[in-house]
Amino acid sequence: MKQKNIFIASAVLLLVVFGLAAVLYKNHQADQAAQIVAQNRAVLERAHAQTFGNPNAPVHIVEFFDPACETCRDFYPLVKKMMAANPDKIKLSMRYAPLHKGSDQVVKAIEASRKQGMFQQTLETLFASQGHWVVQHVSQPQLIWDPLSGLPLDLRQLQADMELPAVAQVIAQDVADAKVLNITMTPEFFVNGKPLPSFGYEPLKKLVDDALLESAQAK
Repeated sequence: MKQKNIFIASAVLLLVVFGLAAVLYKNHQADQAAQIVAQNRAVLERAHAQTFGNPNAPVHIVEFFDPACETCRDFYPLVKKMMAANPDKIKLSMRYAPLHKGSDQVVKAIEASRKQGMFQQTLETLFASQGHWVVQHVSQPQLIWDPLSGLPLDLRQLQADMELPAVAQVIAQDVADAKVLNITMTPEFFVNGKPLPSFGYEPLKKLVDDALLESAQAK
């Protein structure tokens, strides 16, 4: 009987130890996640980034994109739809990650278009005409002017603005931040500083939904 009690006591002690270890491990993971979020925010929330939506929205999506990326093109309307379904609760910051050959010149045109207040129109036009100026996954910057000619852009001024140091500085900062974040593919999303656990629309939506729930509970 005494031996049985010792066995039971040992089993209970082991359960307590395992339970305590699980709690400590979970807390450690939470601390690590919080540190990652804090580190990410330092390079994610740049004042120069083009942002859509309520600037004071509780949920902040940061997307690193390449205009030549087909998946970036496909995700763009999905993210916009997500924002429309949650008015004033989500803001989107667009950051450059020109990974395709030749895309560095295309993002120059997109960034320069901001000086004419035409970032969104330029980006959407280039996404829509991607099949025209992307050949075998390689950007052909010389071919973007035909689709852009349909916009109320001063193309001569745009070409001049593309060479401005300020434009180069914005792109260089985004590229440097993408390297810090180890971004090797596009699109890459972060939600309130948190990276996607795995790529796809559903993981992105879940991360956004979780952030929306957290902001609602914090009120």
